[in-house]
Amino acid sequence: MLQAVFIDRDGTIGGTDHVVYPGEFQLYPHVEKSIQKLKEKGFLIISFTNQPGISKGEVQIEEYENELKEFGFDQVYLCPHQHDDGCSCRKPSPGMLIQAANENNLNLTKCFVIGDRWTDMMAANEVGCIKVLVKTGAGEEAFNKYIDNEYYGKWAGISPDYVADNLLKAVEWILSR
Repeated sequence: MLQAVFIDRDGTIGGTDHVVYPGEFQLYPHVEKSIQKLKEKGFLIISFTNQPGISKGEVQIEEYENELKEFGFDQVYLCPHQHDDGCSCRKPSPGMLIQAANENNLNLTKCFVIGDRWTDMMAANEVGCIKVLVKTGAGEEAFNKYIDNEYYGKWAGISPDYVADNLLKAVEWILSR
């Protein structure tokens, strides 16, 4: 049985392809409805997101957690580190996925990852999650570069299992499986 859906924040559920801090973040249409549909089918809904503004002291971790739970997420996993900190949690590392699996007794091969960047797909691939790339945020650019082989080194032969125009289309595909 399919267990959980991990969803990226920036560019996947709202905002832009750049970080927008809590309080200014705007959801894309149908996001709350999409999350509710997944919950009704018994999925655990988990946010996993890189948020380096926390380590810069620009925003508090609790602000992200509160915002994402208000949007309907059951749990929030985030990496507060900078790109060059060398942590094991920052995507494309699968650290957040592994932590969530350990804490929730999840089989990651029975979980989905929805995101708009190659880093989301790399993390998902490393632990065997089903990969869904959305074309919102940076997703259209990531998809086009993947198709044109510009990301060959980064994607390293990884293909999304599904490409959706937005979160609602991704959720519809998940629910049709």
